[in-house]
Amino acid sequence: MGWEASMFALFDDLEQQAEGMHLADRDADVADLSLAEYSGVNLAARLHASLGRDLQVRLLGGHVVGGRLARLGEDWLLLVDRTAEWVVRHDGIAGVSGLANRADHEETWSVMDRLKLRSVLRGLSSEQEPCLVRFVDGSQVEGRVGRVGRDFFELQVGEGRDASVQVVPVGPVTAFQGRPG
Repeated sequence: MGWEASMFALFDDLEQQAEGMHLADRDADVADLSLAEYSGVNLAARLHASLGRDLQVRLLGGHVVGGRLARLGEDWLLLVDRTAEWVVRHDGIAGVSGLANRADHEETWSVMDRLKLRSVLRGLSSEQEPCLVRFVDGSQVEGRVGRVGRDFFELQVGEGRDASVQVVPVGPVTAFQGRPG
């Protein structure tokens, strides 16, 4: 091999090494951008991409509820199984398993997907069906949802002479359980 051929071989080798380093740098940049973009994904986006999937949700307070993710709004989700329906507040979730490995951007959500928990509570109020209310401390109370305020609702507990109305702040509530229709 002549001097000129060996120089071309050396330059080819250096060029391939430089291209390899460039590709490695580009891969690192893409990975960094992917991590940065993923840091903007919220729980609602992951939940939205999981509509129709069976989920297990661990609530603050230790209870675990499960079912098919049937609906969701901006700050709540609805799980349905054969025996019960669960309306779960996002802020009452300690962990979720069964989610899809992707997220749906908010721009793809329908108007219905943007409803807040207050709308769900007003629906429960109009139905006047009994529901079980679970709290972050693990306790629960059964009653019927009455009037709904900005950050609280009235819960009618008991029947007849034993009936009372409790004003319940939404903050410590993790979930509402009803019976499927």
